[in-house]
Amino acid sequence: MKKNYLPYILGGVALILIWWFVSTRNSFVTLEETVNEAWGKVEVQYQRRLDLIPNLVSTVKGYTEHESQTLQSVTNARAGLTNAYNQAKDLSANLAGEAGAPADAKQFNEYNKAQEELNRNFSIYVNAVKEAYPDLKADKQFQELQVQLEGTENRIATERGYYTKAVKEYNVAIRRFPASLIASLSGFDAKPQFEADAAAKSAPAVSF
Repeated sequence: MKKNYLPYILGGVALILIWWFVSTRNSFVTLEETVNEAWGKVEVQYQRRLDLIPNLVSTVKGYTEHESQTLQSVTNARAGLTNAYNQAKDLSANLAGEAGAPADAKQFNEYNKAQEELNRNFSIYVNAVKEAYPDLKADKQFQELQVQLEGTENRIATERGYYTKAVKEYNVAIRRFPASLIASLSGFDAKPQFEADAAAKSAPAVSF
């Protein structure tokens, strides 16, 4: 009697397909965790900037206490910075309760836009202070905060770069056929990406 190998062949094919499914899905999990880790590091640096800016503003205010009145340019710039700071802080607090990188593109873009707006208003504020109080560069506390803020902006740029790379690798992986079928079945959706404008790509001018 001729032996029927078809069941063995089908069983082998089934095992290969199961292995491929599990392996591909696990690779998506690894890539997604890499994205989440990269996003967490971006958030840490954004939070560091949020913590440092009020200290710098307080230092400037303390330095100018002896002035009979604060220059209007500095007052206006500080008001704009305060509004941008509060908006960025509120959005950061909203995202803090979520696990991993934002999955909602609209929420991500609002958060990113707020950070860019804070970046721009901080630059305006620092430039206004620079013009109004050139002697402030001699203040030791201000110098220390300046160094910390410059370092933070550099780290933000670095961590955003890592996040961008991680998201690109993840998004490409889940879109490639036939792996895209597993991504769709397993609920792996594309992650939103940074779309910073030209002004937001450079750190604020905090050098005096």
